[in-house]
Amino acid sequence: MENYKPIDSAQTNELIIRSKNGDSEATELLVSGNFPLIKSIVRTYLNKGVDYDDLYQIGCVGFLKAIKNFDPSFDVKFSTYAVPMIAGEIKRFLRDDGAVKVSRSIKTLSIKIKAYIEKKKNEMQDAPSIEELAEKFSVEKEDVIIALDSAQQTISLNAKIDEDDPNSQNVLDKFMCEDKSDDMLDKFILRNEIMNLPEKEKKVILLRFYRGKTQGEVAELLNVSQVQVSRMESKIIEQLKKKLIEK
Repeated sequence: MENYKPIDSAQTNELIIRSKNGDSEATELLVSGNFPLIKSIVRTYLNKGVDYDDLYQIGCVGFLKAIKNFDPSFDVKFSTYAVPMIAGEIKRFLRDDGAVKVSRSIKTLSIKIKAYIEKKKNEMQDAPSIEELAEKFSVEKEDVIIALDSAQQTISLNAKIDEDDPNSQNVLDKFMCEDKSDDMLDKFILRNEIMNLPEKEKKVILLRFYRGKTQGEVAELLNVSQVQVSRMESKIIEQLKKKLIEK
């Protein structure tokens, strides 16, 4: 990192206090000053199928979490406290998110659906509906939706927002500029918690809040009543709120 500037313990504690009070410059100084520490931990988890840059950014998320939770009264150096927080965040990412886990059957279905849609396009026909795809491949409609979602390209945290603009921010910088560090952490935590939900509950959340389906549409797709969807949705949201508070 070109902007690496080592900082001593006294400066670190001062910057932590400023960072906790919303000083973004202090946060940046802490990250740059601890670049070798974050890098050394990240290098331990290379060769896991995830790009170094993405691992580094996730390590930074763990570092931000360490800033948020650190208290000088712990009577321990901040760097000592930060190490397990950084490593834990990377381990969680590799376990739950690393390369987004998609079953072999969904991958196969996704490939078949993509080929079928391309065939329709080449024949100058309208894109097939969810119902048509489900009937074509003899699967449930929600499985078609999940297969279509799984085919979406994963965006690197280090990717440029506008690839044609050399001065464009990367994805993580966009979060850092527009949100508080706590908000960014909440987004990562929320995603982790959603991906760990039981399959049916995960489908409810994905369909409702990521695919924009109504409760009635979700009920039809999952073959349950709208009342059941409503109750399930309320229960899941409460659980997620508690998880975010606990974090």
